[in-house]
Amino acid sequence: MPGEPIIPAGSAPPLAPYSPGMKSGNTIFVSGTIPNDANGNVVGKGDIVAQTERVLESVKAILEAGGGSMEDVVMNHVFITDYANYAAMNEVYGRYFGNTRPARYCIKSELVHPDWLVEIASVAVLS
Repeated sequence: MPGEPIIPAGSAPPLAPYSPGMKSGNTIFVSGTIPNDANGNVVGKGDIVAQTERVLESVKAILEAGGGSMEDVVMNHVFITDYANYAAMNEVYGRYFGNTRPARYCIKSELVHPDWLVEIASVAVLS
């Protein structure tokens, strides 16, 4: 079954040949989501809280454009550049996922842009 690209209105332009999200059947795959605004500018340089909020708001917009919500997320792939930001990232993350608590992993990694502190990719299954 082919997928249907999801590109929410007002989303940042992709930096490479990919879609922000892809819906296939009742599953939404959200690409690695970065802390850029609609114009492609980095949000919250040096601020893990602002960047995590921006990333998760973008994930939420992609899911909603595909007919889903944050409650549908079953897996998150979290990449951070510094484990010193782990606790603050988790505080924000907890506000968005609360009791849903999808499966996830968190990896320390360099990211494509030196000002990005966090990137999150998600998988959601629609009820």
